[in-house]
Amino acid sequence: MNENKEISALLQLIDDPDQEVFETVAEKIVRYGKGIIPNLEHLWENTPDEAVQERIELLIHRLHYYDLREDLHIWTRGDEPDLLQGAMLVARYQFPDLQSASLLGHLNKIKRNIWLELNNYLTPLEQVNVLNSIIYNYFGMKGSEVSYQHPNQFFINQVMESRKGNPITIGILYQILCSMLDIPIHAVNVPRQYIMGYFEAGTAENPQLGKLQFYIDPMQGQIFTQKDIDTYLKRISVPPVPSYFRPISPRRIIRNLLEELAKCFRSEKENFRFGELMNLSSILEDRKPA
Repeated sequence: MNENKEISALLQLIDDPDQEVFETVAEKIVRYGKGIIPNLEHLWENTPDEAVQERIELLIHRLHYYDLREDLHIWTRGDEPDLLQGAMLVARYQFPDLQSASLLGHLNKIKRNIWLELNNYLTPLEQVNVLNSIIYNYFGMKGSEVSYQHPNQFFINQVMESRKGNPITIGILYQILCSMLDIPIHAVNVPRQYIMGYFEAGTAENPQLGKLQFYIDPMQGQIFTQKDIDTYLKRISVPPVPSYFRPISPRRIIRNLLEELAKCFRSEKENFRFGELMNLSSILEDRKPA
């Protein structure tokens, strides 16, 4: 952005020791939008004072955050928000310059390997065996329990690069691949678990999904029956209700991802990130049942 007199004056006031003055300056800078980021980056490169550099970094973060918040508003207003796009929006919180091309390239490569092994004569269980073989054996994806000490396992780009993730992010990748291959596998709302269900596919005349046939744990692709899930619910003293066995909307999945990611930032220094992420999650309140 071309630096006019007002921008120049605002940038010179970033180092003002009065916090109230800085906050006033910060509000005015943020109103310029992302276009002012190159000016801030140039100032950061030419500022030896670490405290001032931290203020500049905070301003750049705020600008990216407000831009992300607006994009999330746009995403959630869609009739059928795309799950991959939603996961990438979450990743942009930490990686604001994230581009989709590389991630899509990796996904298409995995999709092609799965597609080559599929045919119209495979049973649902055989289809899932193909998926599991490619995702966990050939591609080498490894799952681990949710850990709030590892925030990178909540970002889809990092999970693809490291091939390590938690049940939520691996489950999102699994479901995205199934969507690309027209396999009717969707996350379901079983309490205290991130688990997926294989549904009877709809038809052109009746596109609604049919009966839930079995369940898949995204940690390593283990398959569970309805009896297994019923036993689990009984063990945790939770009565089964129909909503546990219906697909979760992409909006709900991404909201859950944001809320779980927020728990990684509960220290006093990073508590503002917890607040930001919870604010983003509140944008995604379901407008219709999951």
